[in-house]
Amino acid sequence: MKVVVLTGPESTGKSWLAAALQERFGGVRVDEYVRWFIEQNPRDTCLTDIPEIARGQLQWEDQARAQQPGLLILDTHLLSNILWSQTLFGACPTWLESQLLARHYDLHLLLSPEQIDWTDDGQRCQPQLSERMAFFQATRDWLERHNQPLQIIRGDWEQRRCRAIQAVAELLAE
Repeated sequence: MKVVVLTGPESTGKSWLAAALQERFGGVRVDEYVRWFIEQNPRDTCLTDIPEIARGQLQWEDQARAQQPGLLILDTHLLSNILWSQTLFGACPTWLESQLLARHYDLHLLLSPEQIDWTDDGQRCQPQLSERMAFFQATRDWLERHNQPLQIIRGDWEQRRCRAIQAVAELLAE
């Protein structure tokens, strides 16, 4: 099983690319648990929600891993929970990082916010490019610090789609 994670700041095309990759290659896709959580709990999210959100994301991921697909596509993983918790609340439950590092991921597609307009969907909160660039850099720093395989995806929508498809095709050919 090859596991691909789409990661990076909001409004960069992660969910769209996850669906495009699944359409192109098949496999199993895991969506972002926090979106479901916010829909079920229409209020401001707080620090005490982070463990429940993280456990929900892990549960969805574990259910997909149990199916043992040839390709597992994750719209996000615990790194987003970690970074958003730190960004919004200045703190994060310490167990999230050890849980993240205990899992194997074959490729992280890190999406840049450059060249893409921010879209408000009612759940997003970083309209300024500088905010999204800081989140991008924090994601990149964490992935590099922990020697996680990554490829940066930039460009317009079509360039992103082509680069992501190429990266996954190369991974599957290994």
